[in-house]
Amino acid sequence: MLSEMNAAVLYGKEDVRIERVPLPAPGKGEIVIRVHAALTCGTDLKVFRRGYHARMIAPPALFGHEMAGVVHETGAGVRSFKPGMRVVALNSAPCGVCYWCVRKQENLCEDLLFNNGAYAEYIRIPARIVSKNTLIVPESLPLEHAALTEPLACVVRGLDETGAKRGDTVVVIGAGPIGLMFMHVAQLGGMKVIAVVKRDEQIASAMTFGATQTVQATSTMDAVTAVRALTPDHRGVDVAIEAVATPLTWQWAVDMVRRGGTVNFFGGCAAGTKVEIDTNRLHYNDITLKASFHHTPAACRKAFDLLASGRFKCSEYITGRAQLSDLETVLRRLSDRSSDIKTAIIP
Repeated sequence: MLSEMNAAVLYGKEDVRIERVPLPAPGKGEIVIRVHAALTCGTDLKVFRRGYHARMIAPPALFGHEMAGVVHETGAGVRSFKPGMRVVALNSAPCGVCYWCVRKQENLCEDLLFNNGAYAEYIRIPARIVSKNTLIVPESLPLEHAALTEPLACVVRGLDETGAKRGDTVVVIGAGPIGLMFMHVAQLGGMKVIAVVKRDEQIASAMTFGATQTVQATSTMDAVTAVRALTPDHRGVDVAIEAVATPLTWQWAVDMVRRGGTVNFFGGCAAGTKVEIDTNRLHYNDITLKASFHHTPAACRKAFDLLASGRFKCSEYITGRAQLSDLETVLRRLSDRSSDIKTAIIP
């Protein structure tokens, strides 16, 4: 009978250790999943660098939040899941009863329950996530592909929030994992995608995931002018997605969008950051500014359906695989601006 497992434990800034920890047991309404694949994530990378996350994790703590696997054990009262079922469990679930939840803004739930511990052989899923945000994975969908549900849900919701529609021109600023995901979702939705990238190797990645034109910010004097030049009469794009999280790129997004267009500030800048914006341009050009945080149960299901459809380029998106024992090495490589998009950690 198993009593221990291998798991990543975050102790602080750039201090993650693979240790033997007790095997979790499910409580009432809970399940324990044997992890098949846990995916690296930009948020996990920031947590690794900083040693904490203000809302999600306080060290020492189990680490990681994007995963899929097989139900190992179920707790009392669980009826929808059985041992052996292939599942993906999201990293959070809303309460459903607070001010924001009843207004269909579950991503802002005042009691949003987070769960970490994906970089491990097994993970315990709290009852609320079991009931609200755990989905059965069809045999046709590889489990490591199903693990993309969480970040894809954030992107799907982010694009939906802009009101972008088929035929629109969308600029995505940033070609990291989230930026590439935005490009692909927009392309699958019938939109024309312009990508603003930084490094040479990001040009090919952007084209792979749906960009029809690219602007390399490091090789042009004025990225805003270069993007507007790619639109009819230089009028600007219909929708601008900022996925870098710097004050400069936030300002670029506002200046790249057309009159009546919409900006989504998806990249969250550091606390205390200030951005200067031309109020006259905003007002007289009727520009909508929108920020987008996290996901909702509806967005999770929409993202999962997209993955299950086979339309999303999952194989191209997961560019590496590594053992749990190599997690720190993988995170340090990603910190050095590796060309990898996502690495699947196989416990």
